[in-house]
Amino acid sequence: QLQFVESGGGLVQPGGSLRLSCVVSGFTLDYYSVGWFRQAPGKEREGVSCIVNGVNSARYADSVKGRFTMSRDNAKNTVYLQMNSLKPEDTGVYYCAAGALVFGGLEEYEYGYWGQGTQVTVSS
Repeated sequence: QLQFVESGGGLVQPGGSLRLSCVVSGFTLDYYSVGWFRQAPGKEREGVSCIVNGVNSARYADSVKGRFTMSRDNAKNTVYLQMNSLKPEDTGVYYCAAGALVFGGLEEYEYGYWGQGTQVTVSS
């Protein structure tokens, strides 16, 4: 059974840090591209970061460049998102996703498998 378990979300003050984890079971991530998306209240879901299979480096949305770092550990079937210097506009539900045919990496339609999401709230 395919399952995504996301964790690490919570309430943090502006300037703080959080580390999100996404443990995947039911298939191996080795052959999939992975991404992190977020959805703020009243807004559409947007791509935050991705690692396209076969490409060693992560890609980031302009809004998080220099603050967020994405990584993957295929041996643990786990994807991470380290978030530093958090801002109130980073607030939202964060989702991890996996896809077999991903090219750009920051578009929802490229991913077929999704986690349930974890809430991140940045507020003083």
